Amino acid sequence: MANMELITSVTVGSGGAASVTLPATGTIPQTYTDLKVVATARSTRSGSVDDLVIRFNGSSTSYTGKRLYGSGSSATSDSLTDIRGFATGAGTTASTFSNTEFYIPNYTNSNAYKSVSVDSVNENNATESYSGLVAGLWSNNSAITTITLLANNGDLVEGSTFYLYGISNVTTGSKATGGVVSSDGTYWYHMFPFSGTFTPTQSLTADYLVIAGGGGAGYQHGGGGGAGGLRSTVGVTGGGGSLESALSLTANTGYTVTVGAGGAAAPNTGGSANGAVGSSGSNSVFSTITSTGGGGGSSYRSSTVQTAGTGGSGGGGGSTTSGSLPNKGAGTTNQGYAGGNGRVGDSPNNGGGGGGAGAVGADGANPAAGDGGTGVAISSIANATQTGVGTYYAGGGGGGSISPGTAGAGGLGGGGVGSNSGNGTAGLVNTGGGGGGAAGAGNIGGAGGSGLVVIRYAI
Repeated sequence: MANMELITSVTVGSGGAASVTLPATGTIPQTYTDLKVVATARSTRSGSVDDLVIRFNGSSTSYTGKRLYGSGSSATSDSLTDIRGFATGAGTTASTFSNTEFYIPNYTNSNAYKSVSVDSVNENNATESYSGLVAGLWSNNSAITTITLLANNGDLVEGSTFYLYGISNVTTGSKATGGVVSSDGTYWYHMFPFSGTFTPTQSLTADYLVIAGGGGAGYQHGGGGGAGGLRSTVGVTGGGGSLESALSLTANTGYTVTVGAGGAAAPNTGGSANGAVGSSGSNSVFSTITSTGGGGGSSYRSSTVQTAGTGGSGGGGGSTTSGSLPNKGAGTTNQGYAGGNGRVGDSPNNGGGGGGAGAVGADGANPAAGDGGTGVAISSIANATQTGVGTYYAGGGGGGSISPGTAGAGGLGGGGVGSNSGNGTAGLVNTGGGGGGAAGAGNIGGAGGSGLVVIRYAI
């Protein structure tokens, strides 16, 4: 299995920057087989999008590329005289950044031109957003020793972040097998976005992050799904609990890793005023550690209060014409928080937000549905494995729905957005985020996001 090791990272500070060079000092080690650059970028250029250009060894010549891109239902191809992804422009939603990956194989070969593949998405949280693929070529035989990135028509703004990884064909120095292996020079990380087996090749003490699948959201006027339970020895655990103890693992023993799936949203009952509760997410397990799947959000009921699902974090309650509260789902101690209550007897009908690993979901309140509870920040693992959402690693609750009015926001950490006119949004994969609630009869809430397991140990 390939090993991906972080070589260096740069985050643009206050005042922005015209360009970023990786590494900031020195040169790229020539000990890997391939390189990978992961970039989140925003430009000062007006409008929705700018080009994020990559250059090697300070050279601005001998680049060609073929690009396929689009911002809607159709795609366009064109030829390039550089190699580029996207940077989000200044005319987009505030605090949104593009996501781009540059993959550079065989970068040390002094007898061959350097090919580059690019996968890029420009985020706008609005109607116009771009995605694109580029096949690029630098017609130069030199080994790549430095990489420069710049916005083609503006400056890079504060918060733009760039990671450079080296890829090798063996996990030299690692003390276990299983998952996606990487290193930051201090720890080895085994990231499991899917179920598998972790096998130490020697006895070791391991930290862990175990996130269960998020809960599915409620049907019409429904509550958001609760986030999957989160247990960790690193950073801040969910539910306000203390940090847990690392595990002592035995050499040559296979430890099963189970990554929980997200729960399905409550089914469409054809306008019935007695909708069901969304399905709970599935548990995630590593060795003796089990994180509990998030509870499902409940749906609209005409005359009875329907309680949302319990779980790692509880689901948000749906609305009801009459009855008494609470109808929120409870969370699990030291894994997550409760959801928020739905609204009783009000018009518009609105649901509560699903609980998050770091905070309770908000109650529905006229004229706004409840927001999902926030997730938990575990930046050290997130940065090393390039997972999670920003500094909030995972575990955001799903937002509640309303019709009409202001829908509930998804909790930071992968929670799906509730709706005020249609279907809810699913929780993000591998974050344990809860699904967002659906608005109005005939609409479906979002499914929960799948979970994640990360294991780390000292080099």
